[in-house]
Amino acid sequence: MLILVAILFIALGTAIKYGKMYFLIAGYNTMSEKEQKKYDIEGIATVFRNAMFGMALIMIIGYLISKWLENPKIEAFVLFGAIMIGLPYLLIVSNSGKYKIKKDK
Repeated sequence: MLILVAILFIALGTAIKYGKMYFLIAGYNTMSEKEQKKYDIEGIATVFRNAMFGMALIMIIGYLISKWLENPKIEAFVLFGAIMIGLPYLLIVSNSGKYKIKKDK
């Protein structure tokens, strides 16, 4: 199960960054076109890819450790741990002012 979630995260990260499926980014798809132009969507997509790949890597490592130690309970801790680390990172970094395009007047 954990491997399937990791594969899903890799697929989502790839789809957002390389497939330009920006509509998967909550809030961005509801902005007007004028508002969307105020943001560096490529940079935000990179953050999403990195966060998704990072969470997937943690899950894959956790899966391997749970198999090595023959303890399936580890998988649940790793799943929630990866999400508890990755989600705040994703929200904080993507919502920082770093990706807002500043226009000089």
